[in-house]
Amino acid sequence: MSDWPAVRLHVVSGKGGTGKTTVAAALALALASGGKRVLLMEVEGRQGIAQLFDTAPLPYEERLVAVAPDGGEVFALAVDTEAALLEYLEMFYNIKRAGSVLRKVGAIDFATTIAPGLRDVLLTGKAIEAVKRGERSGEPVYDAVVMDAPPTGRITRFLNVTGEVGGLAKVGPIRSQSDSVMGVIASKRTAVHLVTLLEEMPVQETLDGIEELKADKLPVGAVIVNMMRKPRLSSTELKDALAGTLDEANIRAGVQAASLPTRISADSVVTALTTEASEHAQRVDLEQAERKRLGATDQPIYELPEMNGGIDLGALYALARLLRQQGAA
Repeated sequence: MSDWPAVRLHVVSGKGGTGKTTVAAALALALASGGKRVLLMEVEGRQGIAQLFDTAPLPYEERLVAVAPDGGEVFALAVDTEAALLEYLEMFYNIKRAGSVLRKVGAIDFATTIAPGLRDVLLTGKAIEAVKRGERSGEPVYDAVVMDAPPTGRITRFLNVTGEVGGLAKVGPIRSQSDSVMGVIASKRTAVHLVTLLEEMPVQETLDGIEELKADKLPVGAVIVNMMRKPRLSSTELKDALAGTLDEANIRAGVQAASLPTRISADSVVTALTTEASEHAQRVDLEQAERKRLGATDQPIYELPEMNGGIDLGALYALARLLRQQGAA
């Protein structure tokens, strides 16, 4: 059973290098299970979703990219700021077929430069439009929307900018759009999930992100620990390796039993193995300490393993299955 039954918008953020795009794609597949329709949105212009699903670069158009194993569909959309602005102007100001004129005079670049927050307003607005599409008729087009969002250091500002822009306009379409967007983002219909690795900097940025989101009354979702690696030594061996008290005689016996070529010194192999074991034990100890720091938060924690063969479609399905098993979808 899902931990997020009321959530329609899943915002996935994380420090660069933590694999947030991969996690967002896996979450979309997990949410699509059971015959559901899910939209996976990209807002940073990197075409990361297209690469993951091994498809051509995504246009500003919702396209089917995957089918869940037990039914369900994942559509993907790469949001283009220029196209979103033209769509916004047509929707709220009834300005049609103005694209070519606006491009010629540079109005779009001018607008997003003079008002940097406008870009984020358009991106969040598109996500909310997808969430609400079809709701009035009682048949939402998508059961869930997953946004591959900006990094953790920018996520609070990104989500809150619509409210800030709306605060400058007391009436009119901008204020109405702002109220509509923030009405979803700041509600229980949204969850902001943060992806991290068990390393000091990503964990600290995750903890800081949780505090910032809560301070701005934005709905914090789960912490997703990505690329987990299992210890290669037993708990006793890890303790001995950390203390420098490994049984070198036992290691030497294992090296001799391996019948290495005579040109290779057994002493050098034993030294290399004990050094590697010590470094491994230190890494495991640090990871356990970072895991404990994350455990001090009130958020659910999901864990995904490092995929030795890299990330392909098969790996995404495997990660999706693990997310479902842990209650993420």
